[in-house]
Amino acid sequence: MSWTWLFWALLIVGIVLLVILAVRFFSGGINRGGTGRGDGPGTGGSARGVSAARRILDERYAKGELSTEEYRDRLKVLGDDT
Repeated sequence: MSWTWLFWALLIVGIVLLVILAVRFFSGGINRGGTGRGDGPGTGGSARGVSAARRILDERYAKGELSTEEYRDRLKVLGDDT
């Protein structure tokens, strides 16, 4: 019986962690992009689409799938050649 306090303490800690993770997940705090922040309410769909397209383009360039010239041309097409 001396170990029952440890069991209950670990059970309570586990439940608290599950609640914290659930709140973060459902509030947009965790996303699959790995940034730790969701898009949040009020984000326009078109702005989100452009940023997603830019992110994909950046990833492909970083992997070496695109040359610098192709990268710049595609940025111009996206209208994001800053």
